[in-house]
Amino acid sequence: MNQDLKDKTLDELEQIVADLGRKKYLAQYIFHFIHVEGATEVSQITPLSKAFRAQLLAQGYRISNLDILDKLTDKDGTIKYVFALDAGRIETVLLHDGQRRTLCVSTQVGCTMDCRFCATAQIPFQRNLTAAEIVDQVNIAQSDGGRISNIVYMGMGEPLANYAAVVKSLRMLNHPKGKNIGIRHITISTCGLAPAIRKLAGEAVCPRLAVSLNAPTDTLRTRLMPINAKYPIAGLLAAVRFYQSRTRQRITFEYVMIKDMNDLAEHAKTLPKLLEGVLCNVNLIEHNPYLGCEFAATSSTRIRQFASILDRAGIETTVRFRMGRGIKAACGQLGAGWLNE
Repeated sequence: MNQDLKDKTLDELEQIVADLGRKKYLAQYIFHFIHVEGATEVSQITPLSKAFRAQLLAQGYRISNLDILDKLTDKDGTIKYVFALDAGRIETVLLHDGQRRTLCVSTQVGCTMDCRFCATAQIPFQRNLTAAEIVDQVNIAQSDGGRISNIVYMGMGEPLANYAAVVKSLRMLNHPKGKNIGIRHITISTCGLAPAIRKLAGEAVCPRLAVSLNAPTDTLRTRLMPINAKYPIAGLLAAVRFYQSRTRQRITFEYVMIKDMNDLAEHAKTLPKLLEGVLCNVNLIEHNPYLGCEFAATSSTRIRQFASILDRAGIETTVRFRMGRGIKAACGQLGAGWLNE
């Protein structure tokens, strides 16, 4: 039985409190102290009576906490936290952009998607993170350096392959009695699990959606991202259109620029036709190498040329140049520092 209070929604905490013969409103203190005050021990939830705190402990209830293995800071201000788990490690990245503080959280230890350009995909999958472990990445980063304004589920692992825990963590982070992070300030990035995208459209909390596209044809995308063989582009885009019809949100398509692979003018000219009818923007991302990677990065000149073609076709396009590369915290590099282990 899961006795971790940090892994419970407010509704679940209310049920626990009621089952212990206490007033349901006491659950709000537990939720607030864990998610706002940063309590790491049951004894720190001081609005609860000593007797009730003792009762919770006697029943085996606890508050889990991630262990920081390392903290690295790049010269561009990017911070990377490395956390030790019972099975492997995860990494979390804090990005500074003016007044915005964006935290890139992980959802799995390792990954099963096998994207060829991503270091994390080379790390054997160990397990899914719990909702508490996802939320605690935010707790620790916020405690260390101030309020987090935006959260992106773009770290290690495929978020929609850990669907239940990810949605649960969304509800916790968005809850007005917790951190109260606006759902429009939370983004889930997926390699394209079409059924899960459709399922997410029916949730009470619907975050922004970012889709890792990376190629305009099935043949090329399957080479780069084997998951495309299961969920080809047509089905993926149908799911994206369904999500947009339900949420009315703009969709972000991420496109990692790989030299002489997916960065040609013909690719840029094909994309607008593919994305026709979708309210979207495209993020062009510099490919970040890792030990043993077969690909090289596209030149900045060619990236700008690619962006220019998309712009002329009416596609809102942003070029995401490297941040955190000096500490292996850039897109596609998480876990690269210990691949040789």
